[in-house]
Amino acid sequence: MKVLIAALGLLVLCAACMAEETEYFDWKGGKLYDAKNYTGALVYFEKAVNQDPNYPDSWIHMGNAQKALKEYNESLQSYAKALKIDNKKTAAWVGMSDTYVALKDSANASMAAAKATEVEPSKGNWLREGNLQQSQGMFAESVAKYDEALNLDPTYKDAMYKKGLSLMATGDSVKAMALFDKILEADPNNKAAYNAKGVALEANGKYVEALQAYEKALEIDPGFSQALNNKMHVLLVLKKQNEAMQIFVKI
Repeated sequence: MKVLIAALGLLVLCAACMAEETEYFDWKGGKLYDAKNYTGALVYFEKAVNQDPNYPDSWIHMGNAQKALKEYNESLQSYAKALKIDNKKTAAWVGMSDTYVALKDSANASMAAAKATEVEPSKGNWLREGNLQQSQGMFAESVAKYDEALNLDPTYKDAMYKKGLSLMATGDSVKAMALFDKILEADPNNKAAYNAKGVALEANGKYVEALQAYEKALEIDPGFSQALNNKMHVLLVLKKQNEAMQIFVKI
């Protein structure tokens, strides 16, 4: 009996040592990853999963390092292994979605993003889903996702801005402009919101007001190429060819 107890104690001790070693390899890899040494990080993450293949976080971290190294197929395999162990690991679904985006596979990216939101319905996950739908031209569908994000945080500027862009795409520039104004009330130095507001004003034939919005964006960032292009085009509409060409020769 004493021998059996001693053997069991030794097994428990070995298991604890292995767990500590796995966590050390994972921690060491994380430090190298944070330092952008992805190749070095990958070495330690591989050691961690070899030590304990059932430790999902190391598979996720290995997937992140592989993704950073543009080893996309390997990255997807690592995330899949993490999810086989625990299919509620949000970070694995997010990593998988981002990898599919890098591979320009929008359908699978959206599927993985939806899984991440299902597991963790956070504002960031709703935003990611909306952005993927917006990038595929699914503007009305994306508005619903942005609304979910805004239900969680009515001051979420990223969701407001993206929703505004989708509303403009569906022809509702008035509601879009109201969102851009709301962003600018909270953040008067938001050049993107000024630029988008200019586009909305231009769509409604308010060229002078659009010009003013573009100029506001350029006060914040004189080199803002989108605003420069938009300003040039509205100057042409306003028959100010000389001013428009001064911009044209610089961009």
